[in-house]
Amino acid sequence: MAKITAGDPQRALLRSDFALHLHAQRGVSANTVRAYLGDLDHLLDHAARHGVTQLADVDLALLRGWLAAMVQDGLSRATLARRSAAARTFFTWATRTGRVPVDPTLRLGTARAASVLPAVLAVEPVTRLLDAARERAADADPVHLRDWAALELLYATGARVGELCGADVGDLDLGQLTLRVVGKGDKERVVPFGRPAARAVDAWLTTGRPRLVREGSGPALLLGRRGGRADQRQLRAVVHELAAAVGVDDVAPHALRHTAATHLLEGGSDLRTVQEILGHASLSTTQRYTHVSAERLRSAFQLAHPRA
Repeated sequence: MAKITAGDPQRALLRSDFALHLHAQRGVSANTVRAYLGDLDHLLDHAARHGVTQLADVDLALLRGWLAAMVQDGLSRATLARRSAAARTFFTWATRTGRVPVDPTLRLGTARAASVLPAVLAVEPVTRLLDAARERAADADPVHLRDWAALELLYATGARVGELCGADVGDLDLGQLTLRVVGKGDKERVVPFGRPAARAVDAWLTTGRPRLVREGSGPALLLGRRGGRADQRQLRAVVHELAAAVGVDDVAPHALRHTAATHLLEGGSDLRTVQEILGHASLSTTQRYTHVSAERLRSAFQLAHPRA
């Protein structure tokens, strides 16, 4: 029987085996593995505080008490949802591998995260944001050229900022106007982009990137000022900076993904197409954007219709 007290070698081995399962068999990202291990530690520490030191002794009552304690501590519904999901994933694996005889999460209630509609910009603020990036790149500073290309691609493709940072030059096809990205679960998809993004990318590749390339830069599409692969923090800072400069509500790069999806739907794209572009595993995730579009239509109706 595996001991679960902090510092016990059996617990360390348990964590290591679970992490390997998440990465190798489920294909989740490093960030998700880290989050699930933290959630597992939180659960096992709670169990130890209540006198449960063997994994097989964790039962439904203890799990319910764990969730109740988090509610009392004021943790958000999103945190509760993720931690309960982590517990289910862990005990499903532990049961299948013979580490526990019965899965105690089978009757555990589902904690659902509050449904929050994503932040979405209208066409005019997005245009101002992208125009600001283009105008700043007129100084031919290679980093400003990179920022212009990055923002155009984020809005044009709906890619996650991490996906864009992970893209290589060889993933671009300027002839077909497509970009190959690797999304969650290491799933590849090819996403289209338009002429404005192509112009920005071409300027970056011909004028900006060659001035930043260093030995060891590798094939990274986007580079930092020192020649390494650009990271997500750099692009987030750029979006915040430009948004403030043009008076647009402060947004993160992910808002450009939400905005792209909403604008596609408002422009007549079907849900399945948007699902493929965004790389959503489930159509229900994409359907959030129909609610955003409906809210925008309702607001426009109330402002414009004399009988609203």
